[in-house]
Amino acid sequence: MRLVVVSDTHGDKQILRMIAKQQQPDADGYFYCGDSELPADDEIFETYQPVTGNMDFDPAFPLTRTADFPGLKVFMTHGHRFNVNWTLDVLIQAGREAHADLVLFGHTHQLGVEQHDHMIVLNPGSISQPRGEFAPLHGTYATVDFDDKTITVQFHTRDGQVVDKLTRTFTR
Repeated sequence: MRLVVVSDTHGDKQILRMIAKQQQPDADGYFYCGDSELPADDEIFETYQPVTGNMDFDPAFPLTRTADFPGLKVFMTHGHRFNVNWTLDVLIQAGREAHADLVLFGHTHQLGVEQHDHMIVLNPGSISQPRGEFAPLHGTYATVDFDDKTITVQFHTRDGQVVDKLTRTFTR
């Protein structure tokens, strides 16, 4: 199965459409980790499951979201209320409490993925305003492919190209 994870578009709705319709049209789930600056009832959220970010002002967005897939439980939040600028400890604890296999977040605009026990913690980076070491990629999103034995995370640039050197496969 394949999940698509995007965050921090800051008003760039077109990139969300392009990813879902042209680059990743056959994914099993689409997740949006906040800071869209769009209303919660925007039609793009018929495709993407969103959470609120610190730049989303529609109270209809949830702070967190969980989703279940066969063999995988997802916990998602933006991260601004989980202190992710300083530590992932609060977020990891929330993921454990949700019994998540995969924790998704944004906010920092910096891509990253790591494993804590058997839980994968993933920030797809900002598709529109990247920061940090990988800012020269000009924006990223992530795909997560999983089965009962592995979880593989790939980062993609705005034009859909896989950044091979960042691909990580985790044993479950």
